[in-house]
Formats: sequence, structure tokens, C-alpha cells
Amino acid sequence: MTLVTCQIGVSLDGFAAGADQTPDEPLGTGGERLHEWMFGKGTEADREIATSITEGVGAFIMGRKMFAGGEGPLDPDWKGWWGDDPPYHAPVYVLTHHEREPLPMEGGTTFYFVSGGIEDALEQARDAAGDKRVDIAGGASTVQQYLRAGLIDDLYLHIAPVILGAGERLLDDVGDLALEPIEVVASPAVTHIRYRVG
Repeated sequence: MTLVTCQIGVSLDGFAAGADQTPDEPLGTGGERLHEWMFGKGTEADREIATSITEGVGAFIMGRKMFAGGEGPLDPDWKGWWGDDPPYHAPVYVLTHHEREPLPMEGGTTFYFVSGGIEDALEQARDAAGDKRVDIAGGASTVQQYLRAGLIDDLYLHIAPVILGAGERLLDDVGDLALEPIEVVASPAVTHIRYRVG
């Protein structure tokens, strides 16, 4: 069976995004600080982990808000936050209630829009991934749905030494999870913990 993973940044107080998310600030107030370790503020070990996040991934799943933000039908001209060459370089399945044709991008990324729910998206992602893993890319609501359904095998939390105080909590309403820590890497910029989800 294809390994299903999730790698996501969180604050010390458990938020995966800050409050007041907008199209100009999709991670909300202070949310960008969760990922500073990936962009020059981390150590060599942090940079190696950042590089490894997409290695061995055959397909990704993300929520509609991670792709486009907002509510309602998708803007047919919107191509995501990442420019013409998104960092995924694999098929990406976007959970949405609004259908849209697949969106091929540079670098091997194609966004597919799935309105059949989380299991349907996972089945399509598994078919595309082959013997590689499927990664639940986010946001918080999407990760919560997969955790509640018991569909994530390994959860990687990248915990930044940041207090956001408000926003989207990652682990709200996920039930009684059994998390077994199996790897910890720490630096002044971030603590990386890999959990096996039981």
C-alpha cells in the first residue's frame, strides 16, 4: 500500500496559518514566519530536510484554500500562488466543491480538481503515485480530515519557535490520535518531528 505522509509547519501554539488570511497574505498574519527556516534562516540540516520534503513523492493532495484561497467557484484564470513552475513536479489533487479542468504547469505539475471527497482524491493520488508516496500538502482543514479518517501514516511537524496566538489550528477536532515519535531533528530555527500515526 502506498505510504501517505503529511509535512506541515506549525507554531508553538499549534497554528498552521495565522489569522486574517487574504489573497495578499495567504498564510495570514505572521504565517510566513512558520517557514523562514526553509528560506535561509535554518541550518544545513534544516536545508536538507527542506530539500527532502518533495523527494519520493509521486502525488500531492491539497485543499482548495491552499490552491486558491477564498470560497465559491474557482477563478478559471487562477494558476495558484507559485507561478508557472510550482514546487511539486508531480500531480496535485485539489479538494473542491467546484469542478474545473486539469491545469498543467511547468516542471511536471498538473493540478486536478476533485469534488468526490477525500477518499476519491486519495485513490486518484495513489494511482498516480505508483510505488512512490502520497503527501497531504495542506492546509489545516485538509490535514484534519485525513487524520480523522485515519488515512495518514506518517505526520511530519516542522515546529517553528513562533507564537501566532490565532489562526488555523492544525490538530483541532482530529479525535484521539496515537502519535509515536520516530525521528527528531532540532535547530534554533525549527524542530522537526516525524510521528507514526497509529
